[in-house]
Amino acid sequence: HHQSYEWIKAADGLGLQVCVHAIGSKAVETLLDTYERIMNEVPKEGRRFRIEHCQHVEPDDIPRLSKLGIIASVQPYHMIDDAIFIERALGKDRFSGAYPFKTLLELGTVLSFGSDWNVAPASPILGIHAAVTRKYQDMEGNWHQFYPPECITVEQGLHAYTTAAAYAEKSEDIKGQITKDYLADLVVIDQVITEINPDDIPKTNVDLTLIDGQIVYKSDSMHIIEPPRW
Repeated sequence: HHQSYEWIKAADGLGLQVCVHAIGSKAVETLLDTYERIMNEVPKEGRRFRIEHCQHVEPDDIPRLSKLGIIASVQPYHMIDDAIFIERALGKDRFSGAYPFKTLLELGTVLSFGSDWNVAPASPILGIHAAVTRKYQDMEGNWHQFYPPECITVEQGLHAYTTAAAYAEKSEDIKGQITKDYLADLVVIDQVITEINPDDIPKTNVDLTLIDGQIVYKSDSMHIIEPPRW
């Protein structure tokens, strides 16, 4: 605990954005205590401390993230990987603090999504499906749903992967939305995922990928009409 405090305070003192991994509830609580201590000792704007993973949080600690302005940087597909083991590891009485996406958002927390590839699929489409449905398969292929009260909407999942993710890395002035003077990093997909059955989200295909305005991938079903040259 003392060593992590020293490391975080030193990194923060150098102007670095601090992002620390914490998965279990004790680790999250310890990190929150450390962040809060440093914030009280050296007040300053624009830190954007992050907790990477932030998977299991004690109910009393959940409101602390928004109160302190700490970003929850979560990888929703890990819930799919872990769900089959969570009941045995935590017990049902602690489910409400496991991947509490909806509660974090309702409290005003910045919830940023990522993949943690290559230990989980890189696809944001699969991550959105995980966060929206919280559905997973057991070893026999049967479908289950892990703690449905914490399901979020597709729009919230998209925001977490785009606007919130850009904010989490302090690049919201150039990334995270499709607008003038921003990087043209975007994809075209073959379904309107805000309108389809959420169970069908994994069937979505990418037809076009642009990085900084340049086409780096195009599917066979995508036909591009070149603009006229005057």
